[in-house]
Amino acid sequence: MPFSLDELFESPREPPSPHPASLPEAELIDNCELTRGRTGGPGGQHRNKTETHVMLRHTPTGVTAQAGERRSPEANRRVAIRRLRLNLALQVRMEVPTGDVRSELWRSRCKGGKIVCNPKHADYPSLLAEAMDMIEACKSDVKKASVRLGCSMSQLLRLLRQHPEALEAVNNARRERGLHAMK
Repeated sequence: MPFSLDELFESPREPPSPHPASLPEAELIDNCELTRGRTGGPGGQHRNKTETHVMLRHTPTGVTAQAGERRSPEANRRVAIRRLRLNLALQVRMEVPTGDVRSELWRSRCKGGKIVCNPKHADYPSLLAEAMDMIEACKSDVKKASVRLGCSMSQLLRLLRQHPEALEAVNNARRERGLHAMK
């Protein structure tokens, strides 16, 4: 289905609201219920006496994440926040208006059509959320989404492949629309 670049880059009506995955940590935590508990497994007596397991539930969306593999509650909290950001990026879709709506973060991480971000970096969940939102806004047309995001289709697919659940979610949406899966 052909599309014009003018249609893709007309001026946006209003700036989009930020995706929950890209909120500053303090604001994200304010929107969450945090629960601590004990967990089984290795760790011996320390693990049985302290509540190091951390569970987060993002109240507005109901998306959850947890961590309990570390001995420190603070370390588990950091891991749970990271997992929550990735889960939000996968499960929550934000509306994308027409026009050039790339975030400042996206612009700084996408130079010359290439997306530069290690999947372990703190910016990765925000970039993933923005990519997933744009793909959904383009009705699973990854090529159209890559044009709107100012990157190559192969770079966009590379970003998705770095978190296999993201590529799986995009492929499931494509199958529902009668499109072939991306590899």
